[in-house]
Parts: sequence; structure tokens; C-alpha cells
Amino acid sequence: PAGGARLLSRLSARPAGPGGSDRSPRAGMAAEDEAELSLLECRVCFEPYGPDGERRPLNLPCGHVLCRGCMGALAGAERQRLECPFCRRPCGPAETSDCRPLLQLLELLRPAGGGPASALGGSGGGAAAAPAKLGLRLCLCLGGWGSLVNPTGLAACPESGRLAVAHDGKKRIHVFGPSGVCLRRFGERGDAGNDIKYPLDVTVTSDGHVVVTDGGDRSVKAFDCEGRGVLAVREGFSLPWGLDAASESEVILTDAEAGALYRLSADFRRGELKKCQMVRSRLVSPRAVAVCPTSGAVAVTEHLRARGPSSTRVTVFSAEMDLLGQVDTFGLNLLFPSRIHAAAVAFDREGRVIVTDVCSQAVICLGKPEEFPIFNPLISHGLFYPVGLTYTANNSLVVLDSGDHSIKVYSST
Repeated sequence: PAGGARLLSRLSARPAGPGGSDRSPRAGMAAEDEAELSLLECRVCFEPYGPDGERRPLNLPCGHVLCRGCMGALAGAERQRLECPFCRRPCGPAETSDCRPLLQLLELLRPAGGGPASALGGSGGGAAAAPAKLGLRLCLCLGGWGSLVNPTGLAACPESGRLAVAHDGKKRIHVFGPSGVCLRRFGERGDAGNDIKYPLDVTVTSDGHVVVTDGGDRSVKAFDCEGRGVLAVREGFSLPWGLDAASESEVILTDAEAGALYRLSADFRRGELKKCQMVRSRLVSPRAVAVCPTSGAVAVTEHLRARGPSSTRVTVFSAEMDLLGQVDTFGLNLLFPSRIHAAAVAFDREGRVIVTDVCSQAVICLGKPEEFPIFNPLISHGLFYPVGLTYTANNSLVVLDSGDHSIKVYSST
């Protein structure tokens, strides 16, 4: 069709893939305004998404989103196969599905009195409540290939606002200031006592000590604010993975192979371990962990290998390790009929659980534990493989994107 020919002509003139520029006609617009508007428009035809007809947003299996009109034009008259215009992955029209985060966002942004019909196609009642925070705007992007190499962990210092990132470079830990300047690099790759073989996660205590889980020698290592090693705990762990600081002297961490949650107490200034106690067992491959700064609640992501490689569960315990709430991939699929793989977890200021989903390339609010399951997308555009998540002292949301080796900082509008 003529429309399809024009569409393919436009695509051939644009760079493809995550590294492409994908410039819209609004080239002169401020970058933050461009990002905010492009969330609600098809990145091929630049027309606004709508709840029905040709403008309804659809997911490709690769995670990219197009409107129904562009999807049909790419598939051609026979509608047998199409190729993603961004990553070139082929698929069939039957493999596409509604992009429910965008449909829900369209419904939430719809003016009052727009009628009872739901953009999701349902009756509108039920599980999804008001979003935790809409209107997030990308205000800073750090790193990139060469500066960061396959980053795995991210943390923010609650006092200074500095960001610590664990990655696979020669010096494993990079510390960035609030303005985005790299202040320090440390944690040599090597076999010496304080070297880091393979960092899995990182956290920063309130007094600035950086604590790292090292999968290479199955240890937990702590460094002072200058990058000097002050403590290494190597005994008792099968595979220490995720960790988060509960106070300046206490860290909560997961052991993925042992299926356990530990509370590690230490005097980091003196380099003295006080206690390392298992506080929860019988978890299924626990990885990411977060501690709520207000209540002390602990959220853990579990990877349910018996149910498939993309099946995950988010479990929340009180500060006393009582079960508060739990939601798994199946429960979330009742709200969002697509694969969900929770890679990172954090708490916002109100105690709501926030996760990254590497399948839909999004950041999602699950609500408070007593509200599970709630599905509210906070960021559904501009991410490639989000593996880390944290909040800064000024309530900015920071995402570690391993897909393009970057740190992305979002603030509320």
C-alpha cells in the first residue's frame, strides 16, 4: 500500500537499534520535553497513541512499541511477517499484544468525564490504583560504553547524594557526584585481598562506606570513602548477591545459592565484623534486595527457576522478618498479559515497592505490600535493560541501564 511504502521510506532514512538517534520532527525542542512527549507517541509515525483503532499501542516480542497502523503497514498486505524497525527482530502479527502500561497511562491522563470505558478494554474497576508518581522526566544520563562496562549494581549515599556503580571495568567501582562528575574509581580487578573479581551489587552506608558483593570469591567487601579496603567477609556465603544498607553499621544481603537473607553488622570505620546472621531461609534464588528507609521493611526479588527463566517473585518482609506481602509473575500477568522479569527493587518515600522489568524495559510501581498486586508504570520509554534502581536523598529516581551501560536520573515534573 502507498501508506506502507511511505512508512518504509521513512524508516530507511532513520538509524535503527538502541544506538540510533530516532530523531522526531521536533528536533529543536528541549530534550526533556521531547522525551516526555515521545512517551505518548509512536516512534515511527510520530502520531499520538490512542485507546482504539489505528493509534492503539502494541508490543512487539522484542519489547519495542508501535501503533496498530504502523504495525499493519510493516506487515504488508499479506500480514504474515514483519521486522522491528528498531532492532530488526522478525516476528508474526500474532505475536504482538496490547501495550498495557501505555494504555493505562492514556486512561489516567484522559480528561475527567471521558466516559466509563477503559483503555485497557475492561470495565475499569479493580486492582490498579492511582500511580505512585507520574510525570517523571529524564534530567541526567551518565556513563555509556567505555565509561561503564556491563554495570551490575547501583546505590545512592543517603547523606551526600553520591552514586556508586559496580561494573566490569578495570576499576570495578565508580563514584559519581550529584552533578554527574565521576569523583573516584577504585576496586581493582585482580586476586589481591581487597581486589574485586566479579561485583554483583553495591550499597553505600549513611557515613559513605561502599560495600560490594563479590561473586568471584563469594565475599562481601567494604571500602571507605577514599576507596581503601577496610573489611572483607569471606566465610559462610555460597553466593552473596544483592545488598542494601539499613544503617551506617548494618547491611541486609541475599545469598542466591543458599536461598537465604542475612543481616551483617560491622564497625566499618574500624574494619571490624560484629555479626553476620541468617534472618530468613527457604527463599528461591534471592537476588536484588531493598530496605525501606522509613519502616525498615525488606523487599527481595526471587527467581523461580522451576517455573521458567523469566518467572520472578517479589517478597516483602517487615523489619522483624514477618511476611508482609508477595506477588509473582503469574499475579502480575493478571494485570499485564506479558512476560515480567523483576530485576531490581527499591522503596519510594511512601513505602511503595518499585521494580525494574527487563522484559518490558520499564520501571513499575507495585504499591505498598498490603496493596499487592498493583501495576502502575512509572517509566516505559527510553530504557533497554534496567538492572539497578535507587532513590536519592532529593527523591530523584535513578535507573542503572545495562543495555546501554548508563545511569539515568529522573525527577518529578
